[in-house]
Amino acid sequence: MHILQSYGEEETFKIGQMLGRKALPGQIFCLVGDLGTGKTVLAKGMADGLGIQEDIVSPTFTIVQEYQGRLPFYHFDIYRIMDEDELFEIGWEEYINGNGVCLVEWADQVPEAIPPEADWIQIEKELSQGISYRKITIKEGIKRC
Repeated sequence: MHILQSYGEEETFKIGQMLGRKALPGQIFCLVGDLGTGKTVLAKGMADGLGIQEDIVSPTFTIVQEYQGRLPFYHFDIYRIMDEDELFEIGWEEYINGNGVCLVEWADQVPEAIPPEADWIQIEKELSQGISYRKITIKEGIKRC
């Protein structure tokens, strides 16, 4: 487990960039945090780290946005998904078993659909001595053999 601190959007973006640069084919990142914690900023940084030049937007109404960089990047927002079946209707298995990098916002909505090898990233707003910052906790999943 890694715990990082971010004191602004630029630092959150750089953390995402670092994750994108290190991302491997087939890697899955599950992103959890309240509204306004910086999930989309982290996603933009990750896309940048993967060499994607397009503007990254939260795919709230389309569920998944696809981008091409060093590796394919699949950015999911499953906030509106009600159950696992809805996820499988959009081709979930093909995405998570492919060679791209999946970033899944609101992954805690359907934990049963998330494979054990997924890495979990939780972003929390924190306050210390009157200074607001983001606590970013990264838990690595079980690695495949």
